[in-house]
Amino acid sequence: MTDQTVRQHLDEIFQAGLARVNPLTMITSRVHLDGDTLRITLEDRQLEVDLSQYNRIWLLGAGKASGRMALAFETILGERIEKGFVCVKYGHTEKLKRCTLVEAGHPVPDENGVAAARQILEMAGEADERTLVINCISGGGSALLPCPAELCGPDCEINLTLADKQAVTNALLSSGVSIAEINCVRKHLSGIKGGRLLQAMYPARSLNFILSDVIGDDLGSIASGMTSCDTTTYTDALAICTRHNICDRIPASVMRCLEKGAEGSFKETVKPGAPELEPAENILIGTNRQAVLECVAKAKELGYNAQPLTAQLSGEARNAAHTLADIAKDVAGNDMFLPKPACIIVGGETVVTLQGKGKGGRNQEMALAFLENMRSWNGAGERIHFLAASTDGNDGPTDAAGAFADAAIFKDAPDMAAKIDDYLAANDSYHFHCKAGSIYKTGPTNTNVCDIQIILVR
Repeated sequence: MTDQTVRQHLDEIFQAGLARVNPLTMITSRVHLDGDTLRITLEDRQLEVDLSQYNRIWLLGAGKASGRMALAFETILGERIEKGFVCVKYGHTEKLKRCTLVEAGHPVPDENGVAAARQILEMAGEADERTLVINCISGGGSALLPCPAELCGPDCEINLTLADKQAVTNALLSSGVSIAEINCVRKHLSGIKGGRLLQAMYPARSLNFILSDVIGDDLGSIASGMTSCDTTTYTDALAICTRHNICDRIPASVMRCLEKGAEGSFKETVKPGAPELEPAENILIGTNRQAVLECVAKAKELGYNAQPLTAQLSGEARNAAHTLADIAKDVAGNDMFLPKPACIIVGGETVVTLQGKGKGGRNQEMALAFLENMRSWNGAGERIHFLAASTDGNDGPTDAAGAFADAAIFKDAPDMAAKIDDYLAANDSYHFHCKAGSIYKTGPTNTNVCDIQIILVR
């Protein structure tokens, strides 16, 4: 079996996981229209909604997958959708007939996102008890809907701006902060997150379809919990900034906002038991676990002895790479875990604490760190192949989903292999993999359920 054939197998396994969490197929297979009844079949329950009770049906959405989620509902409901508005990351578009789709900045918010947040809040404010709002929410929605102006109100001495939100986002992203922690801070600087979209819609009925890009599938963290309650506080957000030593790297206005919020000067996010939660139904439709299990099934179909390891991988990407490399070496040389040919599937989301000024993402950095481990493996490395990739098709601020790591790089690009340490020190994994021929590009996938890592051992 050639190295190219094995890379093809890695691609096929990853693509199978993507297909399992395609929002269009997930929603259209679970949501059906029967006359005036909308039937929603989930793993643990079935919901029925009598559409005749509502004068109008609106669709709102935000996130990398929200365009395809909206397409699913246009397919199901057609002209019953009176109007809709969806905000996606640049390039993650769909052709919609009933909904307006706009593109905005991610992971750093921009003016398009500010305008989109205002438009969604305006529509939400027009909803009443005879309005059914279908919300399509996926990972990325938090950055795509920056809403700094409405938080403190016009009479407050603190005036948060888009530039403030951008500065906070950059500081958080470069400091190895987990997505849950990032979203805790975002919720407390926003007029739409932390359940505040529900406050704007109240008393309208809402069906909130959510695609998870968060380890553990906490609804309060996915897209910063726009339609769910929030158990975190201003005090928690302030503690996150302090713990990660970024207080001196974010605007003074943001620090004052968090401090005054912790003192009780500002209204908190929506908490459990709030009346706004009563007419809202949050529906989790897709997770990383589902994608991981589908990858396992595909690997078995290709003839591998396959096993999922976890869907909870977190922490620093380099540390995760070292652990996964050790596991791969045990499979290859010590006949542990699984008999060969073996496939181990991992899911989750790691972070990168930036030390250099290069370009890359957590998966490309993980693949490069995995490759670093392979230098001393000699014969064992010939049998080991690794792919780390993001299910949304964009790993960090790049156009790549991730990267491969295998012995072919040492043979085909020896000059690059000799510079692994330099590229790691610069956090420049993207340029390494592009030059070494190990970059993995899928283009925008219009889904988003964290990352997948695949180890193949021949």
